[in-house]
Amino acid sequence: MSGNAEVRPIAGGTSIVGAAEASERMDADLRRAIGRIARMPQLLVACDYDGTLAPIVEDPSQAVPLPEAVAAVRALAALPQTTVAVVSGRALRDLATLSRLPSEVHLVGSHGSEFDIGFVQRLAPELVELRTRLQKAIEEIVADRPGVRLEPKPASIAVHTRTASAEVSASVNEAILAGPATWQGVTVTQGKRVIELLVLATHKGTAIDQLRQQISASAVLFVGDDVTDENAFKQLHGPDVGIKIGPGQTRAGFRVGEPIDAVRVLALLLETRRSWLFGERATPIERHTMLANGRTVALLTPDATVTWLCHPNPDSSAVFADLLGGAPAGHFSIRPADGQSRIPLGQRYRPGTMTVETRWSGLYVTDWLDVGVPPGDNEEAPESTSLVRTLTGKHKAKVTFAPRPEFGQVTIRLQPLGDGLLVLGSNEPMALYSPGVEWEVFDDGGHDSARAEIDLAAMGGQCVLELRCGTHGLRAWDEPLEVRQDRVEKDWSAWAGSLNLPAVARDQVLRSALTLRGLVHQPSGSIVAAATSSLPETIGGVRNWDYRYCWLRDAAMTARALVDLGSIDEAEAFLGWVDRCTERTGGHPERLHPLYTVDGWDLGPEAVIETLPGYAGSRPVRIGNVANRQLQLDVFGPIADLIAGVAGVRGSVRDEEWRVLESMVSAVERRWHEPDHGLWEARLAPRHHVYSKVMCWLTVDRAVHLSREYLGEDRPEWTELRDRIGANVLEHGWHEEAGAYSVAYGSPEMDASSLWIGLSGLLADDDPRFLSTVLAIEAELRSGPTVYRYKWDDGLPGVEGGFHICAAWMIEAYLRTGRRADAEELFEQMLDCAGPTGLLPEQYDPENERGLGNHPQAYSHLGLIRCAILLDAELNK
Repeated sequence: MSGNAEVRPIAGGTSIVGAAEASERMDADLRRAIGRIARMPQLLVACDYDGTLAPIVEDPSQAVPLPEAVAAVRALAALPQTTVAVVSGRALRDLATLSRLPSEVHLVGSHGSEFDIGFVQRLAPELVELRTRLQKAIEEIVADRPGVRLEPKPASIAVHTRTASAEVSASVNEAILAGPATWQGVTVTQGKRVIELLVLATHKGTAIDQLRQQISASAVLFVGDDVTDENAFKQLHGPDVGIKIGPGQTRAGFRVGEPIDAVRVLALLLETRRSWLFGERATPIERHTMLANGRTVALLTPDATVTWLCHPNPDSSAVFADLLGGAPAGHFSIRPADGQSRIPLGQRYRPGTMTVETRWSGLYVTDWLDVGVPPGDNEEAPESTSLVRTLTGKHKAKVTFAPRPEFGQVTIRLQPLGDGLLVLGSNEPMALYSPGVEWEVFDDGGHDSARAEIDLAAMGGQCVLELRCGTHGLRAWDEPLEVRQDRVEKDWSAWAGSLNLPAVARDQVLRSALTLRGLVHQPSGSIVAAATSSLPETIGGVRNWDYRYCWLRDAAMTARALVDLGSIDEAEAFLGWVDRCTERTGGHPERLHPLYTVDGWDLGPEAVIETLPGYAGSRPVRIGNVANRQLQLDVFGPIADLIAGVAGVRGSVRDEEWRVLESMVSAVERRWHEPDHGLWEARLAPRHHVYSKVMCWLTVDRAVHLSREYLGEDRPEWTELRDRIGANVLEHGWHEEAGAYSVAYGSPEMDASSLWIGLSGLLADDDPRFLSTVLAIEAELRSGPTVYRYKWDDGLPGVEGGFHICAAWMIEAYLRTGRRADAEELFEQMLDCAGPTGLLPEQYDPENERGLGNHPQAYSHLGLIRCAILLDAELNK
């Protein structure tokens, strides 16, 4: 740190000094320190008053704060997770009168003795008596001493000699220090031409400690100019920042020239923290594009910034988490360097692949994910993921490489070596292979980042940047880049070419199918529910969940959508994964969790990453999911339905699939009558959810039909169980006053999942009860192009968007009840909600017309596929 950093003063206006201007005039070390502390989860900003917020003046009663300082502290105090305090030697009452700061700014007077106006009444009687004697003694000492002013305070007496002669000042100080200052129980504090005697042993350092403890501050920024402020500087540690105003010895790490310079510091802090907290320039969720390689996924913004990448699995820690924490959380950006607009001409997938092209005039960036054992590694080494970024064109490009493994929780260093950079400091080895590129490595908020300006014309029109996760190897591949890319793309396009696509929305269905395949974890056979964690269901809200795991329900429905398109490999692999999970229950399939890691293991506890501010300021950022411990009895239905779908395509049921099916029926038999948490995972007490009961019915129904068709056997015990469950839900799920099947037994609230009373086949399409349920859910939950899952109180604050999967269910309900035109209209509206590359997040906000929730979401894309198939079938009738 720089203890003598100087800042040139400028004339102050009446508004907050601009952050850009402040940054230009500020010492580089101080700028970096402000950048780091601005990103602390709970921040305490504290400062002195005289000489800091207010210039030193001859008459202390005229010391009013700088207008710019007032604006800065007010704005900082208005930020969430930010506490602002003024810690002064003045009496609290005088401080409040002079500063006129709002109540959001905490005022601490008398060097930490006064935290509120009523403090004097809380002094012990013996301390009140001591202070009375102290004041009397001091008054006798200063009698007839011109220029000396006394400032009585609730727990102290301050003696100001600023306007006294040097002789008078020395005489008064000598008398006080030799007399009352020596009394037992009296503490002395000396500042600039002031000496203060306190009956409590407090100072600004103890005040800072007390404030830190009260708000559980992650870090403290303290600004001061006086000798008494050294007690505060002395208490700073770790990520704390101390700034001394003016000359003189100090324990502070940084120094500025005068109060207006401190305002510049606060202005930079304000803008940096505001941006970190709220992500004001957050790219709309639906405009992100996904890369995939069957091992993990990555997300790109429309301007070719890699904003999300987890390694080695999609549910592992993030290497780049710009999506949830802005640039400091890690990113890999490329943009033109010759003055062209940062906004590209467009972005698109190469047809039938997961390769993405981003285009500017004269600059193309092609991104794709590969998997393999890099050259130089042992042949038995595990396969690693490679993010390949090819730059082509004739212009110059600016590249910034800022990896932040473990969500930025570990400090990394970048080491230039040979044809690239080594990423050091993480448990997972990583290297950036970049032949011909000269990198400038720089400190970036405590981590290393690297930047380069690449002249494509000088490099023959092409430059390759390859991030290799899982290795430190920097050797060139034996296989040419073009051959590797062609091999990867042919795998995707060959699979795409094998699908039986409907004529309705053919291109959108293909992109949805490729997206679902991209969410498959091929080594295990599991399928993740979404590519991301903690993207908000409402901007700025707390409904932020981690969906990077394999839900039995979501994965089965995803695999079923692919089966309906003619691809059963994903379903067979997933059912094998379910079989292994079931075996681990020790013969108790009813103990299956709703979700598991991609490798089939139990999740750890749900945690919060406090250092990440969340997408557009939506906190907390969660890792893990407490729904892992919930009872969700509906999960067995989609698995049984998937087995039926696979059998219909293949014409047989494999032994492991029979084991899974029998396990599902056994689980239903044991627990169907219990209340559960339901598919929406509300963190409330269990209820008898209609959807869960319907799915229990569907589980046994599919098992009955499969047994008859493929084994030639009737299972009367299964038939009886199915009919008993069906009768129960038909009787108890109906709510007479609502005139519909509701969310749960005895509850009047509507829930989109209750549409499955008919979609499952339990009720006929023309049954009046199904028709009435469709109308009731439409009236309460549909809003334009979307359908909300419910509007009942789920115990969480805030609202959420409509769910694309619920819109898909409504489309199917419209078709089943003869409302084809309504189905077609809603389907077209659903397609319009997709981003420019065809991807859909979980939800849609019809009021603000933007996507919400994790992205891309399997539910949304499988719903689109199912609707297109059904609409296509309607056209072919």
